[in-house]
Amino acid sequence: MSIIIRIFAKEIDCDLYMKEIISILRPLQWTKNLFVFAPIFFSGNLFNKDVWPAGLLIFFSFCFISSSIYCLNDICDAELDQLHPQKCKRPIAAGIISKKIGYVMMFVCMCFSFTILVLLEREKLSDLLFVVFLYWFQNFFYCIKLKQFAVIDVSIIAIGFVLRVLAGGLATGIMISEWLVLLTFLISIFLALGKRSNDFRYFEKTGEKPRVSITGYNSEFINTATAIVVSVTLVCYIMYTLSEDVIARMGKYLYLTSGWALVGFLRYLQRMIVYDSCESPTKVLFEDRAIQLCICGWFLSFIVILYF
Repeated sequence: MSIIIRIFAKEIDCDLYMKEIISILRPLQWTKNLFVFAPIFFSGNLFNKDVWPAGLLIFFSFCFISSSIYCLNDICDAELDQLHPQKCKRPIAAGIISKKIGYVMMFVCMCFSFTILVLLEREKLSDLLFVVFLYWFQNFFYCIKLKQFAVIDVSIIAIGFVLRVLAGGLATGIMISEWLVLLTFLISIFLALGKRSNDFRYFEKTGEKPRVSITGYNSEFINTATAIVVSVTLVCYIMYTLSEDVIARMGKYLYLTSGWALVGFLRYLQRMIVYDSCESPTKVLFEDRAIQLCICGWFLSFIVILYF
């Protein structure tokens, strides 16, 4: 990677350039790839050391494939990002990194991602290659065209999270339940709508479009859609905790974790609707102490009920 950088940017300070290269890869967004561990956690294999090597490999594979998409996204949105008060600081939009370097980084990340997959068991390789390529393929078209269409844009984001979970199950050999697929899709839609809410408020205040699809949204639609998704998600989660097969595997007290989920959703809705402060879901996760408490409480409660 350093050789590539020297070829295309000899005149630029290496330390600064490496900082910008790391920035374009968006390592903080890699937290989204923790979804690949969902099959391990929900199946009761959290302390099973045999599944973790494959789980970690597919995690890092998704980190690099998602970074390749971030590079492409910044290339496609460079002109639009220049008009945004925060996004204008992105390396390509700011002119610090050229689009040529962006394409190189995209290709390098793709190579790293698929190379990591080769380290997995051969019988799993073809299925995992297909899932990871499908993730890249749909997000490629998302970047160049599909993100311009309201509703379709958030649906593609949600499908991307489902593919992460599916890849985690395939890599570790753990069967994915319909409950996990539904909950992953619903939660992802919810988070994406929260981001669109913030985008629409910015559009209302400035008249500038942070994304083309924003004209297909308004506050009433986003709030109504979010309320529907939250309601369906909570009902789905409660039904999951009370289903016969889950009770047989995990015990009858799992429904108690629903309280943490409810409070966490309400806090996110409060930020989105009352405080007008839902930016990137990743940023909210790192900044909001109440949501962090709900996640930790839910996680610890789940572990105690499931594993002890």
